[in-house]
Amino acid sequence: MKTYGERDGFVRWGAARLGNLIGFIVCSSLPQTSDDILWTPSWKSGERDEKLGLLGKYCEELNQVTRRKTRTVECGPIKFGSDHPLVRQTMATTNTADVDATMEQIMRCADKGFDMVRITVQGKREANACAKIREGLFKKGYDIPMCADMHFQPVIAQLVADAVEKIRINPGNFADGRKDFDEKVYESEEDYIKDRGYLTEAMLPLVEKCKTLNRAMRIGTNHGSLSSRVLSFYGDTPRGMVESALEFADICRSQDYHNFVFSMKASNPLVMVQSYRLLAAEQYRLGWDYPLHLGVTEAGEGEDGRMKSAVGIGTLLADGLGDTVRVSLTEDPEFEYEPCNRLCEIAESRRADLNPEAAARQKAVKTYIDTRDITAFSRRHGGLPEQREGDKTDVRGYLNRDGSVIATIAPEMLTKENEQYLYQQLGFKTAVGMPFKDIATVDSVLLKNLPPSTDTAARTTLRRMIEVSTGVIVPAEELEKDPLANAVALMDLADAITKNGELPSGAVRLAVNVNGDEEESELAKIKELNPVMILLKTKEGISNLHAARRLFEYMNANDVDTSVIHHFTTDTSDSNELALQIGTRVGSLLTDGNGDGVLVEQVGQDKPFSVDFVRRTSFSLLQGCRMRNTKTEFVSCPSCGRTLFDLQETTAKITEATGHLPGVTVAVMGCIVNGPGEMADADFGYVGTLPGKVDLYYGKEIVRKSIPNEEAVDALVDLIKEYDMWKEIPEEEEALIAA
Repeated sequence: MKTYGERDGFVRWGAARLGNLIGFIVCSSLPQTSDDILWTPSWKSGERDEKLGLLGKYCEELNQVTRRKTRTVECGPIKFGSDHPLVRQTMATTNTADVDATMEQIMRCADKGFDMVRITVQGKREANACAKIREGLFKKGYDIPMCADMHFQPVIAQLVADAVEKIRINPGNFADGRKDFDEKVYESEEDYIKDRGYLTEAMLPLVEKCKTLNRAMRIGTNHGSLSSRVLSFYGDTPRGMVESALEFADICRSQDYHNFVFSMKASNPLVMVQSYRLLAAEQYRLGWDYPLHLGVTEAGEGEDGRMKSAVGIGTLLADGLGDTVRVSLTEDPEFEYEPCNRLCEIAESRRADLNPEAAARQKAVKTYIDTRDITAFSRRHGGLPEQREGDKTDVRGYLNRDGSVIATIAPEMLTKENEQYLYQQLGFKTAVGMPFKDIATVDSVLLKNLPPSTDTAARTTLRRMIEVSTGVIVPAEELEKDPLANAVALMDLADAITKNGELPSGAVRLAVNVNGDEEESELAKIKELNPVMILLKTKEGISNLHAARRLFEYMNANDVDTSVIHHFTTDTSDSNELALQIGTRVGSLLTDGNGDGVLVEQVGQDKPFSVDFVRRTSFSLLQGCRMRNTKTEFVSCPSCGRTLFDLQETTAKITEATGHLPGVTVAVMGCIVNGPGEMADADFGYVGTLPGKVDLYYGKEIVRKSIPNEEAVDALVDLIKEYDMWKEIPEEEEALIAA
């Protein structure tokens, strides 16, 4: 194998290794074939481990938020990298060939605050339009850089590089053409490697062009559009995503071209987080320092889309990973700015190197060793309530195996006049006025102030909830003053230790508050106290992320299997802000597999959100973290110039028709680029193929072709029925929706 030494001081692979230093040989010419390129050593064969050692760290610091050190990548007037602010970007939804409309939208995005706009380039017509758009923007005083989004068209990518500052390529289809799902059988890794020849042939001219013009490039792997070659060898996995990107990076590096960034997008935040972390770890091992573009693809719309983005993007930013951010929403691109900018602001407020208060909070967390394995996802499952002899009520429904939602309620909600309304807000169904649990009913409620036993209406409402296995959690001091039969007594851990876990009269179980600052000697008592759950709300002055990780490390090391509920408090009145806060703060822990549910409590004088809204938001968080499905999951692309129907209107129609099917995932794709690939994450797919026509998928298979737009939603419903995954909306729900 030939070796190549990188010029201008950049580190390249070489044949020799001395300690942690990689030796290199300088050659006189640049490689022109795949045989000439010195490829990253094989992961699958173990060669990479043998030559470079085992995979190590994935971020700068595990116990504080420090941004990963990267090189600077230039893109017109902006720069990506750790020495520069996070770059905010979006994607135009106009037809790129419509020069005036595209210019207007880009200018609106620039005025909103975006640093970059990506545009669709399907062919020569759009490439030529890009030149006119670029010239027109300059004339109007806008130097915001443009990124051409390329799929299937290596030659067009070279053409458009003359007009735009950045090219995004998708390793899954840049050279492989339109993807199919036919399995390719590789007898050996040598057979797999042989196919690198056509990748190199397609990629080299674009790399040379970008290097000559100093254009930036994004090697943008997408979970939903891995090539059939990669799928066959690595499977539909984060490892496959990373290895696909590394091949294209090797081609770039062989030409001494380094002005590129990586992305590892997926519609599943857990896959997305694992893929980015794995790529970052590989970069550390390889001695690479390329910036990362963060995004959850096809996140959807509204609070759900914002929350899913916050879970994925917020988690990585809290690791110190990420240099540019795009929040992909099924909305006009201008509306992506606020959540994008807010996630960046939250990230910057957490950075220990920028914010002394953040540094102090992170330093205040007691010492612990972080043993998380970022190469594989596993969820810690806390113990569930078990019946004991003598129990007078069924406690097994107080928590849910797939993730629990606990709601906070106030005494005034328990009046006879409010009783039926409260049941509805908590997600109960009712029969002759009596509540019973449904798929999205809260598992337990927290009642900080207990109505007196003389308030028979309130006590009756509580009793009826307890009778259908709903936990009613009340502070122990309240129960000591006026007992409530079969309540769950809540104590601070220190108090529970002092009282040796003794319950107030009538209480059926113990729950404990933990603040994340306890000594290990205190945490050791949890096992013998045997509470039904822990409510984790970290104290002021310490980092919630790191204090929570410390708690879970202790519990895992000492076989403490008590369920942990993240107790999140908020005083915001903005529903979008709530989604971003809870997705970032709690989602970053759930994506590690740490946590068994969530309790959202509104604090402050005003409590703007209804119990119902907070409940639905909490369930959305669990579903976004791939824990508990309580409604249809939509994988919805954000629209672009390729979209072949009105995506926002169509998504709304599909949501209205199919949004009541928990456990069912529907992908709504405006075009074929990510369409078939995203079927890997969906049960059913609705994909634009020709103007006015839609194809329907079941899994990865096309089962209906060229359905007129006006008939396609009904055809989708029929398809779901055909596969026995349809449920009719209950009559009372229909009446509620109508109201």
